[in-house]
Amino acid sequence: MTDIPPAAQNSAAALSTRIDTLRPHTARIWNYWLGGGDYYEVDRVAGDRIRELHPAIGEYARADRLFLGRAVRHLVAAAGVRQFLDIGTGLPTADNTHEVAQRLAPECRVVYVDNDPLVLAHARALLTSSPEGRTDHLDEDLRNVEAILERAADTLDLSRPVGVLLLGVVIFIGEDEDPYGIVRRLMAGLAPGSHLALSHTVTSPAMPDVDEAVRFWNAHGTPRLHQRTPEAVARFFDGLELLEPGVVPCSRWRPERVPDGCEPPEVALYGGVGRKN
Repeated sequence: MTDIPPAAQNSAAALSTRIDTLRPHTARIWNYWLGGGDYYEVDRVAGDRIRELHPAIGEYARADRLFLGRAVRHLVAAAGVRQFLDIGTGLPTADNTHEVAQRLAPECRVVYVDNDPLVLAHARALLTSSPEGRTDHLDEDLRNVEAILERAADTLDLSRPVGVLLLGVVIFIGEDEDPYGIVRRLMAGLAPGSHLALSHTVTSPAMPDVDEAVRFWNAHGTPRLHQRTPEAVARFFDGLELLEPGVVPCSRWRPERVPDGCEPPEVALYGGVGRKN
């Protein structure tokens, strides 16, 4: 086993004091739904209750993870992107951003950003890099755009294209906090050729059980979720060249071919990828 330096031990100890084990947290429930082990009993209970209200919701975590993989592979292989800024990282699991990217191009650099202490403690231990590339981990909030860009510049060359990942994170930004302005400011600080991959839970009259699950979460969990319509999600790509097939259920964004040719099932988690020209 690799020895953990004293400074890292101190950092981990400081982070552990910020972990709230009394209320369910979205990153830990997401990990539970993905089959991980980094959650508490309070998260399992809430996760099971949410799944009772909306049985398909556990599939969203898997659909979002697969969307991440397809989007990153496209950006590396087709768009030539070699730098990534993954904001709202979530707990590490299989096929994290740097693993997908460096599998295709070992020199890729990835900066992970999150403000959840459990995520940061695990990220610093598990999200390492290939020898040719590099990863870094920032304790920051998406709302602090300028601080994120300034600190990311220690690892990334912001004069060159960057792939920004905002998967399931803008849902935590309320309308009174100008979520569209936050995304615009973030992309404005990056070079032409940069891309935005974004996913967001939607509200739809056809899926009332999703709304019920979100209401339960907002009454019992943290942080608070803000749903948006598919049309409102598409607005995050204003000013960018939206790649085909547009903003669609994550499960249907350039899915892998299936033997019977059937379309993947719809999920109430929509996503898309846009390019800054």
